Amino acid sequence: MLRLQTRASQLRHVAGLQISEGVGVLTRPGYKLPPGVCANSTASAGRVSPTKVAGNIEKLLVANRGEIAIRVFRACTEMNIRTVAIYSEQDKMHMHRQKADESYLIGRGLPPVAAYLNIPEIIQIAKENGVDAIHPGYGFLSERSDFAQSVIDAGIRFIGPPPEVVRKMGDKVEAREAAIAAGVQVVPGTPGPVESAEDAIEFCETYGLPVIFKAAYGGGGRGMRVVRNMEDIKENFYRATSEAQSAFGNGSLFLEKFIERPRHIEVQILGDYDGNVVHLYERDCSVQRRHQKVVEIAPAPQLPKQLQESMTADAIRLAKHVGYENAGTVEFLVDNKGNYFFIEVNARLQVEHTVTENVTGVDLVQSQIKVAEGRTLKEIGLTQDNIKLHGCAIQCRMTTEDPARGFQPDTGRIEVFRSGEGFGIRLDSALGFAGAIISPFYDSLLVKVIAHATDHPAACAKMLRTLKEFRIRGVKTNIPFLLNVLEHPQFLSGVVDTYFIDENPQLFQFFPSQNRAQKLLHYLGEVMVNGPSTPLATNLQPSDVIPSVPEIPLDTDLTEQVYAPPGELQTSRPKIPEPPSGFRDVLIKEGPEAFAKKVRENRGLLLMDTTFRDAHQSLLATRVRTYDLKRISPFVSHQFSNLYSLENWGGATFDVALRFLHECPWDRLTTLRKLIPNIPFQMLLRGANAVGYTNYPDNVVHKFCEAAVKNGMDIFRIFDSLNYVPNIIVGMDAVGNAGGVIEAAISYTGDVSDPLRTKYNLEYYENLAEQLVKAGAHILCIKDMSGILKPKAATLLIGSLRDKFPDIPIHVHTHDTAGAGVAAMLAAYEAGADVVDVACDSMSGMTSQPSMGAVVAAVEKTEADTGIKLDDVTSYSAYWEQTRNLYGPFECAVTMKSGNADTYRNEIPGGQYTNLQFQAFSLGLADQFEEVKKMYVEANKLMGDIPKVTPSSKVVGDMAQFMVQNKLNAAMVEERADELSFPASVIEYFQGYLGEPPGGYPEPLRTKILQGKDKIIGRPGESLPALNFDKLREDLIEEHGKTVREVDVISAALYPKVTADYLNFKEEFGPVHSLDTKLFLVGPKVAYEFEVEIEKGKTLSIKTLAIGDLDKDGKREVFFELNGQLRSVFITDKEATKEMHFHPKALKGVHGSVGAPMPGTVIEIKVKPGDKVEKGQPVIVLSAMKMEMVVNAPVSGTVKNIIVEKDMKLEGDDLLMDIE
Repeated sequence: MLRLQTRASQLRHVAGLQISEGVGVLTRPGYKLPPGVCANSTASAGRVSPTKVAGNIEKLLVANRGEIAIRVFRACTEMNIRTVAIYSEQDKMHMHRQKADESYLIGRGLPPVAAYLNIPEIIQIAKENGVDAIHPGYGFLSERSDFAQSVIDAGIRFIGPPPEVVRKMGDKVEAREAAIAAGVQVVPGTPGPVESAEDAIEFCETYGLPVIFKAAYGGGGRGMRVVRNMEDIKENFYRATSEAQSAFGNGSLFLEKFIERPRHIEVQILGDYDGNVVHLYERDCSVQRRHQKVVEIAPAPQLPKQLQESMTADAIRLAKHVGYENAGTVEFLVDNKGNYFFIEVNARLQVEHTVTENVTGVDLVQSQIKVAEGRTLKEIGLTQDNIKLHGCAIQCRMTTEDPARGFQPDTGRIEVFRSGEGFGIRLDSALGFAGAIISPFYDSLLVKVIAHATDHPAACAKMLRTLKEFRIRGVKTNIPFLLNVLEHPQFLSGVVDTYFIDENPQLFQFFPSQNRAQKLLHYLGEVMVNGPSTPLATNLQPSDVIPSVPEIPLDTDLTEQVYAPPGELQTSRPKIPEPPSGFRDVLIKEGPEAFAKKVRENRGLLLMDTTFRDAHQSLLATRVRTYDLKRISPFVSHQFSNLYSLENWGGATFDVALRFLHECPWDRLTTLRKLIPNIPFQMLLRGANAVGYTNYPDNVVHKFCEAAVKNGMDIFRIFDSLNYVPNIIVGMDAVGNAGGVIEAAISYTGDVSDPLRTKYNLEYYENLAEQLVKAGAHILCIKDMSGILKPKAATLLIGSLRDKFPDIPIHVHTHDTAGAGVAAMLAAYEAGADVVDVACDSMSGMTSQPSMGAVVAAVEKTEADTGIKLDDVTSYSAYWEQTRNLYGPFECAVTMKSGNADTYRNEIPGGQYTNLQFQAFSLGLADQFEEVKKMYVEANKLMGDIPKVTPSSKVVGDMAQFMVQNKLNAAMVEERADELSFPASVIEYFQGYLGEPPGGYPEPLRTKILQGKDKIIGRPGESLPALNFDKLREDLIEEHGKTVREVDVISAALYPKVTADYLNFKEEFGPVHSLDTKLFLVGPKVAYEFEVEIEKGKTLSIKTLAIGDLDKDGKREVFFELNGQLRSVFITDKEATKEMHFHPKALKGVHGSVGAPMPGTVIEIKVKPGDKVEKGQPVIVLSAMKMEMVVNAPVSGTVKNIIVEKDMKLEGDDLLMDIE
């Protein structure tokens, strides 16, 4: 029956909370005890006579949660008092219940906050479990007089002032009247609660603006709003009322004139039952955001002693006037003229009581308990003359709020918690551990960090050091903001006002935490649970072998000292020499023209090594990572310094790095440049297409080339897939302006040695070469992308060009698809070529370039000698043979077992051959690949017999596969062209997006295919407007933050979506480029140990431990050991969650897709589908952690749909609505 009565009382109490908004509070005059009423009379509501000792408290319950509950428990334990905790259903895993001797669930079925406001059940739990005292903590019921009275009526001691004092001091209007009666100056304000928005408007019209709404029954910034414009009064009145109701169970507000630029100073007081009151000096709480304290200091720095003495005297005067007992705080505003005004009394312990404890040495919580036990201040040694200041203390409130997103509360699981500690540091926390769950239901306070030192600067230094030591991962915190505050000169000076944060926007300029280790664990867990992040093309697995890097020979003439302990003999050892000088030294010192001249004057055959780019593009689908390239780079720099160039960038490697390898191509360039300073780098530039597959505005091409040269690129092999000279010249001009070497390339097709093939004869190539030389080429290149330059054709073509252009270097690029590459390159040299392409032996042949070792050996000890040692080539090849096995999932040899001379017929480029083969497999045409190759010939003829290199080769390849899939031949295509649905690349080719093909377009096929679609006349990029890089940069920073670099902007200009995906991936998973290749591709197995160097001198030691079972949210917990400490991450199992339903997320980058800025509950929806909204217009109101947030429309438009409903609980980024 007792339980039923209690539950009925609970329900009545909760109902009262729900209807209390807007109910006025009757004011009662008088604060002192009535004449003749003794302290132990019934009118004193439970007060104990000072002559009668109440006795020791044996069991104490804390009617609160979190760190304050733990703070009280610790004080009790030291006093040998048994402790009791209460906890809501949402707090069942919270630490405060574990710190108590006993803990009991409260408020089953009630909302999270209402559980801790449930007075009847709290009293019932206390009575049933022998509790003889209750401490209210702060917040919740701490300033509710009805709670204090209920405690006393139940025969339990209340740790705090008597109920009547709590009521009067909790009512800011009555407190204000008391201050006036005590002779303490107050701020002008309303005499009682503001009953309506209209009353507020009337007050403002009388006293002027600005004004401030304040909750009548609580503090902490809840229900507090400053109003500076008349039109904002109503909205702020309702918002403040709602917040106050939610936080304190009563929405009553009062209104005050707002004091500009004040310091917020509060005085800590302590009173006993004998009428004694002392102060424990003051605290400066001026560092506030939205009226919530962020940093507190004791004592207030640079506060004049006379002002300090006057304020503390007024605080004591007011406390004695109202008969104050136990701990409390009297708060003042101090203007810039030294005037101070009383604003309120907090009749409870404050969050910032810690700094007072540190500087006075007084345990305030124990003092509260001793006073409640009936002891006088004198009996516990707290007379005013005994209370002294010792140094300075600072408290920072570390919260789970994201300062980069307007301090939106963050929720989730703390994955990593490493605190700052040491001499002079105190930490008060309840959630300071890995695995703690931060919910949206309560205050966002995570840890109170207190630094104590001899003076303010020393305390600042300790606090800074401590904050920098913290490592918290899994949720966002305000640590970056706190660091900015602590480092600001004004704060360090000790004098700030409440405008400090608002007037210093630089406090919100953050350098984001890298969080590299935890992000890498997320990536590894993702791969372990969901498989590779980059699609694997074959069933081959990466090998377990770590490739051996050949040693660089030591120079015995160069030595370095070996460290020896003091007293021991110093020794020396041979030192690795600096890389020998190479052709790049000429380029750097003398410029492109001198470089070209030096190449032409060279005696012997010069080589370009394609291993770093075209070789792996042809054999391994362009998947080789920077990780493996940089390991061999020092060896290349030392042993191949006489290379003409190293091809390592551009072409498909650019977008593949972003798209599949999740690494930045610009970082690859700069990394390799540092490791190989002496060999010229060469890249492939697709003329007006830069490194893309479409046309760009000219300023994009120029900007790209400038950045490429700046980051270390030297030679640009510039071509156009159709040999369309205007497109090539765009690239040449861009390279020339950037200061790079212009290597103008002619894409080779046909057969100049076959007199029957007249379209691409010697005259054709000579005319092209002449145009390119006149346009400013430093070097000429013949780009034989299909490997169809036969030895005889090489002799004819190169000989003809050499005769016509005796002074310009000639470079020949080829592929070894037919197996005759070495012979063709040697013939080209004999005919006058200066440079030919090769790849290291284990990366050569088939669709790659000819063998470096074969060419080196063939001309060794002849006048064509390359100067490269065959033994070095062998060592180099051995490294790549092992490395190639790491890329088994992309190995072309799975489908292509040898070279094939049919390339002389089909003219498929080497870089396309294996990709075309993989595509055929994916399209279900694996058994018809020979047919695809034959149809490639037919498709080429339909296009007009064109040069075939990216992107023109893709057009021919797409057409060939289209024809095979649809069982079409050339005649059928020509006949039915006006009714077929062709691939987009084919249509765009005929529209003119690639430029003009040699000999023009075949008709009537073009007209039939286009069916009236627009045609481009002339150079496609010529009509494109210049790209606004400033706007693009702003957009990227808005979307991805301030870490966006200039090279990211250029990448986005070329590949907008690919770059956005890369930046999102990098933000989520961190430096995956630091992982070795097998780990990157397929992840680790359980119980595997490995190391990851994330930067020089920082190495992570990781061991995989286990993968957990699927939880109710569709996630698996993956366990690791990181540097000896247990870590875990939760990974969504994408396969398992296909059958589960989850709330949709807002789309990143789509401004009309409106997401929840924080986890919380929908409390108001201000629009409906079909409504027109303006940018910035309020559309939805959310509540989380007792804070309300108005979500504004990010764009103007029409509300398409609303995904949420009132009272719906949301996670961060959950979709709210779509605006179009």
